[in-house]
Amino acid sequence: MPRLALAAMTGTAIEFYDFYVYGTAAALVLGPLYFPTVSPLLGTLAAFATFGVGFLARPLGAVLFGHIGDRHGRRPVLMASLLLTGLATVAVGCVPTYESIGIAAPLLLLVLRFAQGLGLGGEWGGAVLLTAEHAPAHRRALWTSLPQLGAPTGFLLANGLALALSAGLAEADYLAWGWRVPFWGAGLMAAAGLLLRSRLPETPQFRALEATDSRAALPLAELLRGHWRPVLLTAGGLSLVFAAHYAISTWALAYGTEQLEVGRTAMLGCIMAGVVVSSLLTPFFAVLGDRYGRRSLCLAGSAGLGLWMVPLMGLLHTGRPAWMVLGFAGAAVPFAAVVGVVAAYLPELFETRVRCTGAAVGYNLAGVVGGGLTPVAATALAQGSGPPWAVAGYLGTVALVSLGCFALLPETRPAAAPGTAAEAAPA
Repeated sequence: MPRLALAAMTGTAIEFYDFYVYGTAAALVLGPLYFPTVSPLLGTLAAFATFGVGFLARPLGAVLFGHIGDRHGRRPVLMASLLLTGLATVAVGCVPTYESIGIAAPLLLLVLRFAQGLGLGGEWGGAVLLTAEHAPAHRRALWTSLPQLGAPTGFLLANGLALALSAGLAEADYLAWGWRVPFWGAGLMAAAGLLLRSRLPETPQFRALEATDSRAALPLAELLRGHWRPVLLTAGGLSLVFAAHYAISTWALAYGTEQLEVGRTAMLGCIMAGVVVSSLLTPFFAVLGDRYGRRSLCLAGSAGLGLWMVPLMGLLHTGRPAWMVLGFAGAAVPFAAVVGVVAAYLPELFETRVRCTGAAVGYNLAGVVGGGLTPVAATALAQGSGPPWAVAGYLGTVALVSLGCFALLPETRPAAAPGTAAEAAPA
């Protein structure tokens, strides 16, 4: 289990690094470099729109790679998704600016961002299922929380490198080539991840399906016929964690540097501090999830996260690093409560034969609703000189949707491994 979980976490960290590198660049440099003919506000909105395209592609990637995972195994998903995302990310770092090739520049960004989203749409389901279907039932949330740490690890790698480059380079050098370095580094990281994942075994649950020839012929069709309700409810339930995360990691970065005139280095450092807090707490909440169930932690975390949005916006608006760190760290606690258990919760809601598609589609639909729309919506709402209370209201509304969806889902109990007879009722 340690080797499997580490391999899953490492690959997930690389893929999320690729995704977050784009988000950081969208907040800091893509507007003036690729949309220079519009105002700074419209340039930021346009850059965030290309960022959102990746989220629109993620459900399509979930369907594509979910089909591969349910028909051909979880392991091929991990290899193909990492290769696609890595190649697209390196290519983003090579796209000339608007000044060099005109309108073709932002169009190339859109295409490559779409490819990034396709790859990441398959990554989460493959990595989580590889771990969940090997883990002992009474420790499933704990082991699956390790792939969940791949996302914050990727975020810290992406923003740490951006922070170092921002602090170490002159502004002109950073805009000329410094922002591209994290994209180029994705190639080496993807190669290392592919080597590590090439040695992983297939899961016992999929091997059992293969041996009995009981795989779903068309996983998506079967999912829509018999499992559409948990797909929609998990998408709605998880929309808040996506919205809160990208409000902090992407929108707040642009808001702090552009409207509050906080230094880029200071903003990156504050956001990274909150991510560290979330990472440290995720395994702790996973242990609680193994002991007390999944849904209760999702409900408590969503409620706490929704309630914290008003204090967060007030602390952010001070523009003072100490208060902003407090705001981000406060959001990290309820955020970790949800993130710590969902990687065990979603697989337990679906039968083995459609599990890769079901878990991946539900998770990535939440990304469209919560992650793709939030930076654009928050940028549009956060106008004026006062604290951005409208953004808090937007996130509070998303929290109500998430609470309602989690309330309608069943609790799952860690009493049996995925793929056993216990999944007729949730495991």
